[in-house]
Amino acid sequence: MSQGTTGVGHRASALRRTFRLITAVLTGVLLLALTGVTLVDVVGRYFFSRPLSGASEMTELLVMAVVFTGLPAICLDDGHITVDLFTAKLKGTAETVQVMLARLVVVVMLGLISWQLWEHGARIGAWGETTVYLRFPLAPVARAASVLCALSAAIVLMLAVLRLPKGKSGDI
Repeated sequence: MSQGTTGVGHRASALRRTFRLITAVLTGVLLLALTGVTLVDVVGRYFFSRPLSGASEMTELLVMAVVFTGLPAICLDDGHITVDLFTAKLKGTAETVQVMLARLVVVVMLGLISWQLWEHGARIGAWGETTVYLRFPLAPVARAASVLCALSAAIVLMLAVLRLPKGKSGDI
């Protein structure tokens, strides 16, 4: 029986699909908000000579939210940018080892990014940093990005430990 048809493999696939769907909906809502902010700003600026106050800051925060909210779904799909000039020809055990090592590198990198974002959040929190116009505190933003990176690292580690096959983007 292949791993995809075992109980663990089936549950992992179902969990992947559910988590991917939740992430897709949340990211979609954030993209709609970003589109709305841009639309209101442009219409206000060109038709009413009244741009949306703080639109550039909202845009920056929403773009960051889209990127970090989508990161766990990318990790579930092994959807990181890769160059497989040599690895495309690997089969069997060699391919399994290569996927495992690549996942472990991703875990380490996401762990480092998460740690640094958390530290950065602590520093800017201590300084009371906010956005310039809206006065939105930045420490919670950095901390949320850190948590999403840590979650993504945990997802990739789980994929590596369970030796799950590479996910497919079309599985939503």
